[in-house]
This record gives sequence, structure tokens and C-alpha cells, in this order.
Amino acid sequence: MAAGFKTAEPLEYHRSFLKENCRPDGRELGEFRPTTLNISSISTADGSAMVKVGNTTVICGIKAELTVPPSDAPDKGYIVPNVDLPPLCSSRIRPGAPGEPAQAASQFIADLIQSSDLINMEELCVEKSKLCWVLYCDIMCLDYDGNLLDACIIVLLAALKNARLPEVTINTETDAAEVDMQKKRLLKINRHPVGSSFAVFDDSIIIVDPTAEEESLSTALMTVVTDEEERLCALHKPGGTALSAEKLQHCIRRAVTRHTEIRRLLDRVIGSMKTDK
Repeated sequence: MAAGFKTAEPLEYHRSFLKENCRPDGRELGEFRPTTLNISSISTADGSAMVKVGNTTVICGIKAELTVPPSDAPDKGYIVPNVDLPPLCSSRIRPGAPGEPAQAASQFIADLIQSSDLINMEELCVEKSKLCWVLYCDIMCLDYDGNLLDACIIVLLAALKNARLPEVTINTETDAAEVDMQKKRLLKINRHPVGSSFAVFDDSIIIVDPTAEEESLSTALMTVVTDEEERLCALHKPGGTALSAEKLQHCIRRAVTRHTEIRRLLDRVIGSMKTDK
């Protein structure tokens, strides 16, 4: 009976739970799904990580390459993120060229890297106007069940903290780059942005960490990104229901709490890696 009701009237089915301040999967309105994180998931990458937020599973591999610095920033390297949503991750994704969700996610991550002051791009420069590192960050969703952006931010941050770059010097006689794979260094992470995504139901009920089904039934979606200083790094809300200042502040406060939870997870996983070595 319940299964039939869910299929025939999915929105009413969810409303029957929301009015009791809970959700079909048993969570409270402000409760995130269990989050797990692994690092060094791809042995051939210069840095990698995999995160699971509920059923949503995302992996990130970082490949570092040497190139010429951009003409408008000759003393900086750069980061190129790309989010991939292959058809196998969800029945909602169709084969073919990257769709709007993947393109929007890639742009969001690229903008966040800049706005959050994640790392000093100057550290990626080997020699001004001659040589720098470009970090290709390939983020692939293996299983999509909502809340893609939060997972992408966590996995990117973990992969960058896990990445190691070899020492590079330029031979003064030949002007050629010499790479020492025996000497590697970690990237210096300036900020630790963490995202918290919300869905709005019936223009007033706010839930965190929506599943794919909850996203499809909501009247608005929003992602709030904060850092360790409780600074607002980004607020992404692609249309939908307007939120009052009070509700927006509520979301930001929840995002600050979520940041603390994810930082603890990151510190524990990264710390265990150092202990193992």
C-alpha cells in the first residue's frame, strides 16, 4: 500500500513524513546521511580520494602537468576541475555530451576554487613566465543519489590535501626542466571550504542533504559553502522559491556545524594516512 502511494503520489508521500518532522529514510529534517572518505584511491594519480554521502559516491583523481603560465598571471599555476556524470551513475543521465548538471557543477567548483582562496596559485609556479604546474582535477560520480555539490567539494579538498608534486628545477645550461620524482611535497591548503546543500518543500520546509528524489520534488535547491573561520565562501541557489533572511541564516548556521563535522573527518583520514607511513 505504501509503495503504491509513493509511486502514484510521490510528493504527497513525502509530505506525510515532513509534517511529522521526519523523512522517508528515517532522517530528521536537519540530518545529513552518513559520510565516509578514503584517500589515495587511484595509485596512478598525483592525488586522489573517494567520498560517499549516503548512496552518492564520487571519486577524484588529480594529474599534475608542467606547462607555460598564462600570460595574464605569469607567476601562477592553475587548477582545471571537471565534473563527470556518466550514464551509469543514474538512470536520469543520458548518454552523449556532458549535460547541464555536469557543466554547472564544473563551473561551480571552478568558481569556488577562486573565491575561497583554497591554495596559493603562486605555489604552483616553477619559474615566472616559463614554467608552472596545472592540476587537472577529474571528479567522477559513480553513483548519483542527490547532493552532488557537497560530495564534489569534499572529494576535491581531500584529493588536494593528498596530492604530492615532485621537485622541479630548470637547468641553467640547457633551459630544460628536470623533475626529481624522489623528492615530493604536499600542497599548502589555505582554506577548507565545505558545502551544505538544502532543499525547500512547499516554499517553507527546509531539509538538508536531499536525495535525488527529494531534489526532484523540491521547490528550490541551495548550497552554502563556509570555511574554518565561518566565512561564507559561496552561496549557490539556481532559482526556485525565495527564502527569508531568517531561513537563510538558519541554513548558514547549519552549514557552519557541518563544516566542523567534515573537518574532523578529513583530519582523521589524513592523519591515519600519515600514521600508516
